[in-house]
Amino acid sequence: METLVVEVRRAESRALDVPLAAPFTIATLRLERMGNEAVRVELRNGCGGGGTRREACEVLRRNPAMALGRALGEIAAILPGHEFASLALKYRKQGFQTLKLKVSKDVKADIKVLQAIRAVHPTCSFILDANEGYKSSEAILRWGVTPILFEQPVHRDDWEGLGHGSQIAMGKYGISVAADESCQSLDDIKTIVKGNLANVINIELAKLGVVGALDIIEFAREHGLDLMIGGTVEMRLAMGFAGHLAAVFGCFKFIDLDTPLLLAEDPVFGGYKVSGANYRFSNARSHGGFLHWDNIVCERPYEGLGN
Repeated sequence: METLVVEVRRAESRALDVPLAAPFTIATLRLERMGNEAVRVELRNGCGGGGTRREACEVLRRNPAMALGRALGEIAAILPGHEFASLALKYRKQGFQTLKLKVSKDVKADIKVLQAIRAVHPTCSFILDANEGYKSSEAILRWGVTPILFEQPVHRDDWEGLGHGSQIAMGKYGISVAADESCQSLDDIKTIVKGNLANVINIELAKLGVVGALDIIEFAREHGLDLMIGGTVEMRLAMGFAGHLAAVFGCFKFIDLDTPLLLAEDPVFGGYKVSGANYRFSNARSHGGFLHWDNIVCERPYEGLGN
């Protein structure tokens, strides 16, 4: 069979940021714009085409002449699994031994991502967060990689589905299940305990408030549930407060205070020190961080554990 060679004359990309006609909203996400990269490729024989993967453009530009099969293979290697693998390798070098992934309803795609990460970080442990994305029957774990924690597999109000998924995960696979969106009040955790619906509770101060978090921490400890400290997309100011809370109690089995690592810049001065996977808290009186706000330094925003 004759080998079809792809020879690229030109490959270019540019930003494609298009506002949506109406906001796209799901349970955990609201989008008002579509951010992408437009790609145009022109071959030596005059054929052309377009797409929306800047990385594909870079591969074709770097390797202007190759067999079609190889070209497709090169492009496949830079799809989401490979992107996640690059991040996993970065965090491995920084000392992270547990990685948390947001999983989708596409189990096959999730498996590819997990396998790509495991290839570059073979000893890492996984926390998988479904963010309410699965139905009860879909919560049966089929990844081939056993996570240490499966977070919020079903919709927050689907108590039956949460309990069913937890029975399978904990009973058949020995995997802990965390309630996140399903635990937003003391009444919620009482429902969870009564029905044995989960064995881990995720504490987020932005969701529960300090007083609410303290009540739930106390109740969870009394009833033998494990605890996780987490957060939304927050700066080190908020994460510092959550970190101090976790350090004071010393009872959190899972620590998920990584969202400041996702920010392009850090507007917080002072506060805790970050060295890879290690956080160092040195200020015993407050979390110590402050902001520059319109050229005014806002210092000591909180002290202790007041609400």
